[in-house]
Amino acid sequence: MKRTTITLPDDLADIVAMEARRQGTSVSGLIQQLVRQSLMGTPERRRQIPWAGIFHDSEMIAGDQVEQALAESWPDEIDRDR
Repeated sequence: MKRTTITLPDDLADIVAMEARRQGTSVSGLIQQLVRQSLMGTPERRRQIPWAGIFHDSEMIAGDQVEQALAESWPDEIDRDR
């Protein structure tokens, strides 16, 4: 494990110290946890797609139907371009 020194404004250092006490951990442990979550995420967070489900289009092709849709539409598109 590497030792790293960071400089925090007094008000932020106080907030970090209070949160560490509230969680029953050290300031170092809290900082490690927060950096890990911020940079690596949690397993649940990594799986989320933030924009999934924000709209619905009944004509949209689902991912598992792309091959079939291309097979049905491409021959017509190719013939039209000739």
